[in-house]
Amino acid sequence: MTPALLLLMVLSADPRGGAGTTDCWKACQRHVQEAPLRAKLCRLCIIQGGTTEWVLKLGEVKPVPQSSLRSALTDEDWRIRWAAVRASAKARGVPEPRALAEWVTETQARADLAACLTAARAAAEAGSTPSAFLQGAGDKGAAAASRVQARKDAIRTALEVELYAEDVGTRLRALSHLATFLKAPAARVVLDAMEGRPESADKAVAGALLAYAERNELSVGKMLVDAAQPPDQARVNRLFALYSEELQALQQELASSDATLRAGAVRKLRLYGPLAQRELERALQDADTHVRQAAARGLAQAEGLTLLQAAGKRLQTGAELAIQRPWLEALAHEKTCQAALLTLAEDPRQPVAVRGEALGQLSECDGNPQERAQRVAPFLKEAQPPLRAGALRALSGPWSGEVGEVLTPALGDPAPEVVVAAVDTAVFKRKTGMADDIAALLGSEHAEVRQASARALERLGKDRHVKALTEALRKDTVAAVRVSAAQALGQLGGPFAVSALSEAAAKDPDTHVQHVSREALKRLGFSNR
Repeated sequence: MTPALLLLMVLSADPRGGAGTTDCWKACQRHVQEAPLRAKLCRLCIIQGGTTEWVLKLGEVKPVPQSSLRSALTDEDWRIRWAAVRASAKARGVPEPRALAEWVTETQARADLAACLTAARAAAEAGSTPSAFLQGAGDKGAAAASRVQARKDAIRTALEVELYAEDVGTRLRALSHLATFLKAPAARVVLDAMEGRPESADKAVAGALLAYAERNELSVGKMLVDAAQPPDQARVNRLFALYSEELQALQQELASSDATLRAGAVRKLRLYGPLAQRELERALQDADTHVRQAAARGLAQAEGLTLLQAAGKRLQTGAELAIQRPWLEALAHEKTCQAALLTLAEDPRQPVAVRGEALGQLSECDGNPQERAQRVAPFLKEAQPPLRAGALRALSGPWSGEVGEVLTPALGDPAPEVVVAAVDTAVFKRKTGMADDIAALLGSEHAEVRQASARALERLGKDRHVKALTEALRKDTVAAVRVSAAQALGQLGGPFAVSALSEAAAKDPDTHVQHVSREALKRLGFSNR
């Protein structure tokens, strides 16, 4: 079997054997002439993948194969050239910036573009400018930086060409390097690169800017708005037209009945910023909390604000809870959530419903249990039910003290929303000792309390609670209560449960109750009923 055929078979079988692996192999074969060394090094392209591993290994070979290193310095790929510089530095025991500066300054001025371009890109890869990167290069650092600066226009031209490369990774690296090298915003770099180029090529740079925004958690819309000047209007409109087409393609996912698809679509919308303002505002009212949180983060990103800043800006308006809830939900997942939510809850200028929701969102939030208990406890005795309910829900999170002592008396609260909060928190805390008290709530005059009770017994209930649940399934006038009772009976089981579920599956006037009862029977092994 020939080496070429063996390589083809390996690349076909190995999932890492893509274009990068093939290019790595070809470069190694091109620059390493000694057959034994070539066989040893080129296999790294297949074993480790990547592009430069074989070059870096040259610096460890004794004696150092100088001809291979010199040859690698002439490669078209800057990464191979930079790897050759690094390998040489390692072999000589000198800092990499010094080896780079020596290469730049020792190359004839008329042929130093490759060296200067390598220096510019190596510096940008490290997040630095050439002058800063070469400060550690010794006495030749300043001269090398000056040579690179003299080649600024040629370097810009070379990198702008790569902005239109076929490979998106190549375009993204070129954009990132250009922005760092020129000390300019990425959107400014793209707009300048578009000048004089045909509109048919816009898709490449639009994709590069979108990839840059995704990597840096920015939005292309805001980047372009911030960077654009009046003469750029036509080019900005060309990019906006492309992004509008992409937004249109997301509409089907945004309308999906699958919340996971909708949340994924909203996360994509975040990359477009102000261009997706309408879609993000609509997603704030989605039925799914994950979609709402993603929309809140997207709007904050579109405005160039942190989530805390964007939420604070909106929460100052005193708007009703339905509008503020997504921001409170998103805040609950921030590092400083406890302080922010408690500050809102304690602010008498905020609507009571918003303050209560801020307390409730503490259950999703990490924080100091002692401080939380100290500041939340007073709300348990507040006159307004939303504040008492929110404080009870806060008990689901980190808490200092025994929650049962607070939850048990709350089950007798005159406000149904407070009782529901106590029941839900008991379930979250797995307070099985409260199951009998919760089962008694199936006789409450409030439908929301009866539903919360039935829902809780699915998790906390015992065999002795089946009778009360069967009564609820057969006689409760509210379909939502009967649904929760059927689900609980499907979990607890037993002959009385099977009988009640069979009756509901056949006779309940509500089709959803029938469906849930049939599914509960299947769970109990009675699929033919």
